[in-house]
Amino acid sequence: MTDAGIDTSEMEAAAQFALMSSTFADEEAQRARASATPQAMYVERAARCPVEHNANGTVTLLRMEDILAVNKDHRVEQASKYLGSNRKAIPLGLDGPEHRKYRRLLDPVFTVRRIAVLEPAIRSLANELIDGFVGDGAANVYYRWCQPLPSTIFISILGLPGEELESFIRFKDMTLGIGVPKDATPEEMMRLRIEAVEWLQNYFNASLDERERRGDPGDDMIGWLMTTEVAGERLTRENLLDILGLLMIAGLDTVAASLACMLSYLARHPDQRALVNADPSRWPDVVEELMRFESPVTDGGRIATEELVLPSGETIRAGTHMHISWSAANLDPDVFAEPLTVDFARKPNPHIAFASGFHRCLGSHLARMELHLALEEFHRRIPDYEIAPGVELEYSGNPRTPHNLELVWR
Repeated sequence: MTDAGIDTSEMEAAAQFALMSSTFADEEAQRARASATPQAMYVERAARCPVEHNANGTVTLLRMEDILAVNKDHRVEQASKYLGSNRKAIPLGLDGPEHRKYRRLLDPVFTVRRIAVLEPAIRSLANELIDGFVGDGAANVYYRWCQPLPSTIFISILGLPGEELESFIRFKDMTLGIGVPKDATPEEMMRLRIEAVEWLQNYFNASLDERERRGDPGDDMIGWLMTTEVAGERLTRENLLDILGLLMIAGLDTVAASLACMLSYLARHPDQRALVNADPSRWPDVVEELMRFESPVTDGGRIATEELVLPSGETIRAGTHMHISWSAANLDPDVFAEPLTVDFARKPNPHIAFASGFHRCLGSHLARMELHLALEEFHRRIPDYEIAPGVELEYSGNPRTPHNLELVWR
């Protein structure tokens, strides 16, 4: 143990976190990533050098062909293994047979058929939240709508009380470093993540204890996880905590970030917004194209366990950490004609905004449905809006989103 109470494995996790969060360390790229329009930067960098070798020994992959190959190669492991200390996220932090075992358990929970029953609740909540600010003619729509909508839906799926939403969001923010001072060290950021994970584990431990005490696991996802079997065995308490911890991070942030990115784009492009307002049947295609163009989850991490030769001809040494840029891949001109043009009629649209390969996003069907339904309801109620005068949008890193999404409307 260190003097601060963090053991060696946690410090190794902190070191890994610092290593993997240093994509595009130069100031020019960081400024672009913080702006509303980083896309040209990605295209320019990929054209100049599709595989960047960084000073810290990592590499950054920027072209679709290389990234697709890496994501389906069994000689490559997921780099983001930890929830915040030495606890592995399940299934994201696993590889090989263990990963497949848990994906077989969880994938059926988020199929198109299983999540379709949520449509009325999503539409209803979207309108209930809009009722709270539509008459004001202005709002920070990220905090009033984008964040609470998918977060409330997700905790209801798990079976968690809605009155605890603010506590869960604080957990998510601490885990992702949202609101942390910009000069915080990687070790300080990791300590906050560990505190957040410990809080959530204590919360879930108390909830699981109560369910066991009353002899009723509950008719919700947590109850199902408590009673289901994997390979003929019940999940252990540690398994439950590591699954629930990952689900909470993913369920409380990525759709919120995506909604804000899409509203920001549409606020700045009224002509394109008018097209979809005139034909709401286009919303599913709009979601796909804006997921490609905005790529709210910008990067992932992978580790080569053996030497690799990429389709581009680049050799990656065993042990190398790879930054996987979903943002750059989704703007690859070899895959997307005129990639810097947003085209709501783009077909096909093989973007990888939900990642690809073995670790493709578990909740992509739920995310797509939430985005489509939520945006449709928002524009039915507030079709004409813009960024508030004087507001310069500031985007967070990964997931990428404008937390200061101040909109005004008539």
